[in-house]
Amino acid sequence: MSKNPIAEITKISDQLPIVALQDIHKRIADWLAGGGKHDDPYVWRQLRYVKSVAERVKVNGR
Repeated sequence: MSKNPIAEITKISDQLPIVALQDIHKRIADWLAGGGKHDDPYVWRQLRYVKSVAERVKVNGR
């Protein structure tokens, strides 16, 4: 696993519905704009969410 959760999110972003990707992008952008860092636990939680959504899309289809 990468030390950069944003890079990991980018790698699997093509597996996500656009609505989910837009939501995650906004959440992370707001976090970073508020002074958060790219490797804070909050961003890692977003990566876990992305993986979960990608898995559900794989199982259930888009």
